Amino acid sequence: MTRYVAVELTIPDNEAFTVARVLQRLGVAAVRVERAAIYERDDEGDPNALVERIARDEAIVNPNKHRVRLLDGGEPAAGEAWIEERSSLPDPRRPRFIAWRLFDDAGRPLARDRVREAVERLLCNPAIERAIIG
Repeated sequence: MTRYVAVELTIPDNEAFTVARVLQRLGVAAVRVERAAIYERDDEGDPNALVERIARDEAIVNPNKHRVRLLDGGEPAAGEAWIEERSSLPDPRRPRFIAWRLFDDAGRPLARDRVREAVERLLCNPAIERAIIG
């Protein structure tokens, strides 16, 4: 079965911090931004073994700064956009998507229209990328 696994930083994410500040300057009310690499893999009948395989892959995960999490489904959560680079040559070491999760000043996920605005203004280059909004 196809599963989606997120690889997230456990240390401060300077790229996500910068994106939050730029979005604020662009008028998008994202106070906090989180970023994750989303991998799409066949779980070969064992989702826990899939997570362990990815966690042991040193090309993907540094255990000193990453955590691996099995996602419930194959689509973005509320306040989240998944950005997929359009490429004719898939690389198994590269993530399928980069997930950006945006939060308001109360810590709630941003509304869908605000996420769409962030995607259009900064997060996605439609010439080479495709966005999926949760």
